[in-house]
Amino acid sequence: MDQRTELSEFLRSRRARLRPEDVGLPDTTTRRRVPGLRREELAQLAGVSTAYYTRLEQGHGENVSTAVLDAIARVLRLSPAERDHLNRLTKPPRRRTGRAAARVQRVRPALQQLLDAMEGVPAYVLGRRLDIIAWNRLGTALLGDFAAMPPEHRNMAWQVFLEPTARELYRDWEGKANDVVGILRLDAGRDPDDPHLASLIGELSVKSEDFRRLWATHNIQDKGHGTKHLHHPVVGGLSLQYETLRPAGDADQVLVTYHAEPGSTSAESLRLLASWAATELQAGAAERTGGAPAEQPR
Repeated sequence: MDQRTELSEFLRSRRARLRPEDVGLPDTTTRRRVPGLRREELAQLAGVSTAYYTRLEQGHGENVSTAVLDAIARVLRLSPAERDHLNRLTKPPRRRTGRAAARVQRVRPALQQLLDAMEGVPAYVLGRRLDIIAWNRLGTALLGDFAAMPPEHRNMAWQVFLEPTARELYRDWEGKANDVVGILRLDAGRDPDDPHLASLIGELSVKSEDFRRLWATHNIQDKGHGTKHLHHPVVGGLSLQYETLRPAGDADQVLVTYHAEPGSTSAESLRLLASWAATELQAGAAERTGGAPAEQPR
């Protein structure tokens, strides 16, 4: 990802989503050649010259002060994740060595043990570029048999955009897809030279029109918490709360858990799914390995 191009396109996209009345300016024209605020309007509100802001929007973010970035972020009404993204785009990119970029992502043995102990809670760990690097049995039962997938398909973005069953699983598929793209965009800002991320974005862009459409919006989204509505092929509808937790020791990893409201229909369905997983998925793993349980990544 070219950092200057990304900075330019990000600022243009954020400016285009604002109307003059959104920031307290009178809209004195009936037609505008471009959507959103004009550069001179944004510059005036941020307290900088139009020439200075124009240079920044052209991708020249070097030596810009924190105070100016804060003023522009305030006018553009950037979210905390968008502010962090803007700050990174104006700084020299973090360079990984070839060895670091190629390093296999693994979870600590104790973290895998914790996953396995959470028998009633679907859970998995995401690494860089949304790679799915660890999971428990119920997580597999809920979202897919990760152990049976080729390693390159163990990625949340690949699953959402290129796995056909995802559109049936996520009842709000568009919302899920938008979140995934926003997180990938944030990762690209953190590590623009990651060749694996570039390869993933290239594959998704070639194979998915929806990905190309959403990628062009420059949405920025950090991992968080909320509610997911699913339609599972075994137990039907589920309304689950998800939480994103960051284990100590590796800033690139997050633990994602799902749970149902106690006493709800979804809680009962989750128990049924756990019972199904204990028999069906274990039998499937034994069949693949000739009788031995499949080993999860460590």
